[in-house]
Amino acid sequence: MKLVRFGPIGAEKPGIVDASGQIRDVSAHVSDFGGDSVSLTALDSLRSIDLDACPTVDSATRLGACLGWVPNFHCVGLNYARHAAESGMAAPAEPVLFSKATTSLSGPTDPIVQPRDSEKLDWEVELGVVIGRDVSYVSEADALGCVAGYCVINDVSERKFQLELTGQWVKGKSAPTFGPTGPYLVTADEVPDPQALGLWLEVNGEKAQSSSTSDMIFGVAHIVSYMSRFMALRAGDIIATGTPEGVGMGHKPPRYLKPGDTVRLGIDGLGEQRQDVVAAP
Repeated sequence: MKLVRFGPIGAEKPGIVDASGQIRDVSAHVSDFGGDSVSLTALDSLRSIDLDACPTVDSATRLGACLGWVPNFHCVGLNYARHAAESGMAAPAEPVLFSKATTSLSGPTDPIVQPRDSEKLDWEVELGVVIGRDVSYVSEADALGCVAGYCVINDVSERKFQLELTGQWVKGKSAPTFGPTGPYLVTADEVPDPQALGLWLEVNGEKAQSSSTSDMIFGVAHIVSYMSRFMALRAGDIIATGTPEGVGMGHKPPRYLKPGDTVRLGIDGLGEQRQDVVAAP
C-alpha cells in the first residue's frame, strides 16, 4: 500500500493510493496516520478497506507529510562512505545517532523556510524507515519484520548551526520545514530489498546526489537492531538512515541553498519531492 495525507496544512486527511494511482479518502475508516495507526496490526486492517467505495481525491490537492505525527524522529549520520569522506570525517565503526525535532515535519512540496541567521542551508536525500511495532533488543535477522514501511526524507540541515555552534547536531536539523517527508508511506511488502534503492537529488535542475542504498555503511536491518539496544522504538517512529555524497557542504567551494532555489529529490518506488526555498518571515 501507499499511504498519503492530503489537504491544507493542519487539516490533512488520510488516503490510500489505489491500483490505478488515484488517491482515495479513507478518513471514514481512520482519523489520521501516525503512531499506532501505522502499526503492523493497523496496516493489516487498512488492507481490508474497499477502496472502490471510498471518495476519490483531486490530483491537484496538496499532500502533507505521510505521517501526521511521530513519537520520535531518529537519524543516522555519516552512513555512506563517500559522504563521510566529503565531510572530512572517518567512516564510523558504529552508527552515529542523533534526532530531529518532530516539529520539523513538513509536506513533500511545502517550501523550505531558511531560518533567521542561517548561512549554510544544505540538502540531504535519505531513505526513511517507519517502525511498525514497539520493539527492544531485536536481532538483526528479525529487524526488518518490525518495519511498517519506507518513505523519502529530505534531511534539511543548517551546517553553521549544526557544526560551528557548541552542543549537539539537533540544532542544525530541527527548524520548521527541515523534515519534508513523503509523498507516500510505502508499506514494507512493496519494498523487498531496502538496500537496492536508487536515490537522487537535484538543485535548480542540476543533479547533486545520485547513489544507491547499497552503498550504506550500515543497512536498515543493522540500524534497527542496533538502535533497539539503546532505546525502545515505538510504532510510528521515523528513522532517517543517512545521505550519500553530494551535499552542499561537500562541494568545493561549498554550495548552500538560498531563497529562490528549488530542490527535487526521489527514491525508486517511493515517490518524489519538490521544495522551493524561501526566507523566514
